[in-house]
Amino acid sequence: MLQDDIRIEDLIPHRDRMKLVDEILAVDDTTAVTLSVVSEKWPTAGGGGACAVTLVELVAQTAGICIGWRELRKHGNTKGGRGWLVGIKKAVFMKDPIPLGARVVTSAEKKFSFEGLSEITGTVRIGEDPIADVTLQVVQEED
Repeated sequence: MLQDDIRIEDLIPHRDRMKLVDEILAVDDTTAVTLSVVSEKWPTAGGGGACAVTLVELVAQTAGICIGWRELRKHGNTKGGRGWLVGIKKAVFMKDPIPLGARVVTSAEKKFSFEGLSEITGTVRIGEDPIADVTLQVVQEED
């Protein structure tokens, strides 16, 4: 699991308004679970909520935490998110907008990887209620 001295910023390059993850709840080589609180700082926030499409980015950041953690353990550093391309294979939203102040738990799992291409599935929940299911295709830039 996660070491106490590892910060979110050590694993993903996102900062300021683009950093959606507030806390890492669990992480291993294939899965990450994060907690986020929907706030006015989110890029799509307005009118008392945030657009559900932002949950795609939240799944991507949660997956990035898993990938960054694995790189950190394997190499002692991360690529800082450099070169990641994300394709959205599927995105189903059950709630829109997402209310400000909602505590959102996101899980992302790498389903398979082949020659730099990975498929990630993610689920976003508020409490026990699913609010999004997302499948991403991720390709890492060669060194």
